Amino acid sequence: MSTRVDRRTVDLSAYPNLVVVYLGMRVNRFTGIKTLLGFGPKIARSAAAKPDGLLCHEDLIYSIFPMHVGMRQYWRDVDSLMKWTRSDPHREWWRNFLRDSGGNGFWHEAYHRNGSMEAIYDDLPQALGFSVFAPLVPARGPMFGAASRTGASSAQTPVLSEEELYSKP
Repeated sequence: MSTRVDRRTVDLSAYPNLVVVYLGMRVNRFTGIKTLLGFGPKIARSAAAKPDGLLCHEDLIYSIFPMHVGMRQYWRDVDSLMKWTRSDPHREWWRNFLRDSGGNGFWHEAYHRNGSMEAIYDDLPQALGFSVFAPLVPARGPMFGAASRTGASSAQTPVLSEEELYSKP
């Protein structure tokens, strides 16, 4: 006996500047397991604190082997997302990761309701997402920061500048 499908949709009219971000961390080396497990409780606390503009946070498992986990987040607008990423604890995590990946690869893809999209792939051994079909280019110059990758005229500067990341200590 068949049953009718209860089809529903959502009215996003109250969210004209919605941003959806998928993030992932993939263990590349055995030492990455410790790094990855150390992030879990910190991320959970951060999301539970309900930063301004975070509408929804969902944890995801992409694969067990290699261990690859992540999250999907829905943000009210790019300004609240950028404000949060430039504040602690995120700013500290991101700076530390860019200086030492701890045996992990990281990526994110952001989809903006206005149609723009951007992504970053750090230390990933194989293509995923956009990088499966679009050419990978170095994240340098205008491709360095998320705000500039979307073509936005945001005054937000990256958490760690290109000069800080690539200059010799």
